[in-house]
Amino acid sequence: MRSFAERAPARLMRTACRQLALCACLMLAPVACSYASTGNAPPRTEVEAAAARVAKDPNLPGSITVRKLRLRDDDAPETPSRPAGASLQWLVDLLQWMTEAARLVVWVAGALAVALLLVGIRHWIKVRAQATMPPRAGLPSHVQSLDIRPESLPDEIGAAAAQLWQQGERRAALSLLYRGALSRLVHDHQMPIRAATTEGECVTIASTRLDLPAAQFFARLVRAWQLAVYGARMPADQDALALCRELDAVLPLKKATPAA
Repeated sequence: MRSFAERAPARLMRTACRQLALCACLMLAPVACSYASTGNAPPRTEVEAAAARVAKDPNLPGSITVRKLRLRDDDAPETPSRPAGASLQWLVDLLQWMTEAARLVVWVAGALAVALLLVGIRHWIKVRAQATMPPRAGLPSHVQSLDIRPESLPDEIGAAAAQLWQQGERRAALSLLYRGALSRLVHDHQMPIRAATTEGECVTIASTRLDLPAAQFFARLVRAWQLAVYGARMPADQDALALCRELDAVLPLKKATPAA
């Protein structure tokens, strides 16, 4: 059932229509009576003039505009919906963006791979060139900060290093072993090791000039040295003493040490 607020405008309109019809009848009654006595219908112009006079009557109400809220009717025409393709446009845009992003990632990864490959090739060429380079007349006295001059080292490097290790001077023992090995590689085996050569480059150069047991020994010695210096991890006693015993056997002194 409709509420009173919904029925009031309709009742007001019906009342206004009744009043309008009543006034029209009263104003047209003389004309209708005169023509009824003669039996002829009134002309159209007179009817329209009478209707205009009725419309201009100030006693009649004017047009009324009524606004009201109501629930949506199922029979009311629906607003046109968007086409189905428009609702999926965001998905198409997302897929296009993902495609472009994936393409960019592939290009960046390819560029990084090429750069790493070029750096690796350059390093390999440098190491190979150093390995095949004839020894220079002026041999280095230091590698990094380590003194490798033969006069600064004892003849029995392994025994001296073992004595230092047993006295608790472990870092000094490993330093003596590494310096002695570098000195013998440079002066006895004519390795192209320079002052700025790193530990890894020394291992690579030694692997191209030494036999397999000597190359493996030097790699173990460099690994123990790096763990002690950079990682503060000393080798076990048996491993350190084994390095001391093997040094003079694997890398023996081939020529007399020059006088200081």
